[in-house]
Amino acid sequence: MAEPFEHLSWEDLYRRSLSRRQLLKGGVGAFALAAFLAACGGGGGGGGGGGGGGGLTEVPSDGSQVNLDDLIAAAKGEGTLNTIALPPDWANYGEMMQTFQTKYGIRINNASPNASSAEELEAVKSLAGQERAPDVLDLGPPFALQAKDEGLVAAYKVSTWDTIPDEIKDPDGYWVGDYWGVIAFGANTDVVQNVPQSWQDLLKPEYKGQVALNGDPRESGSAFAAVFAAALANGGSLDDITPGIDFFAKLAKIGNFIAVDATPGSVAKGETPITIDWDYLQIAYGDEFAGQITWQVSVPSDGVFGNYYCQAINADAPHPFAARLWQEFCYSDEGQLIWLKGYTHPARFQDMSARGVIPQELLDKLPPAQSYENVSFPNADQTEAATKIVQEQWGEKVTGV
Repeated sequence: MAEPFEHLSWEDLYRRSLSRRQLLKGGVGAFALAAFLAACGGGGGGGGGGGGGGGLTEVPSDGSQVNLDDLIAAAKGEGTLNTIALPPDWANYGEMMQTFQTKYGIRINNASPNASSAEELEAVKSLAGQERAPDVLDLGPPFALQAKDEGLVAAYKVSTWDTIPDEIKDPDGYWVGDYWGVIAFGANTDVVQNVPQSWQDLLKPEYKGQVALNGDPRESGSAFAAVFAAALANGGSLDDITPGIDFFAKLAKIGNFIAVDATPGSVAKGETPITIDWDYLQIAYGDEFAGQITWQVSVPSDGVFGNYYCQAINADAPHPFAARLWQEFCYSDEGQLIWLKGYTHPARFQDMSARGVIPQELLDKLPPAQSYENVSFPNADQTEAATKIVQEQWGEKVTGV
């Protein structure tokens, strides 16, 4: 398995996991990617065609569903699934991969768990036709759109397709949203007497030297999302992120915002008493540090910003049936509940909630449902415009660098 790598460009906007806190400097990310691709270069040919068993011999070119029993047989015949950019401690992917392997007897090769969306697409291109090419992808929305435009992904509609909201899937099945989260506050109540409930609360003098982001918004997806959320709470919109930058400038000026990256270590030591990050990562802190600190999570009442990731299948997947079976598993009730156990909101959350198949103990671990009622999701154009503004203004207004 290749070593994890990071690529600190704006294309790394969407994923920062608990294991992605150490920022590699200079060209290390690009070097590691090159090493990974070189190591995989000698593999055999990939294939978007023949099956490994069962009654299927070709994948449907129009994205249509196939008989699930036949798909399972064909996927088992292939025996392998190549994944990329799936950190085991992110959204409960560790359990997702292990359960899939146990259930179907298909071995998963999870290359470069910390790869960015941009690097996933680079791997698809560079490893085309090779046995080590990724079969499936987990991408930020702009990269899912790019992958479709460049013909890098194949259409496929899982058997639960109709229960996935139209807003988070490509109508032809080239990509589909898998899970989503919102920006939330986490607070160490051994240090913080009152857990902030709104963005305006963060301006209170009692939080001086206590508020931290998970990285720099010019490099970190969660930090960027935090600025977007602050904009929504301060007169901005999905088309205007500037008020969010101005809010953090004010927070820094009064001494509440500290330019220290919130990491598991800083949280455990009490160095970053209040963090702003994805809700599913914040909730996971409570599990990770149980017995060490008391950690509480709140979704701000003003400015609820969310984003989702997308599943897609490599159009030149070396294991095309296993790739489609992976999607079927992820979007089954079983797979969706695994994501929910990682404190994300899976794509089919509404359908499963309406049918009463979500265990109450899982629901009890999430913030109240009403906290998510006013969530806003940006589109690709809004995200692209906002990244440019943050890149131009953050250093000048907030950090001075």
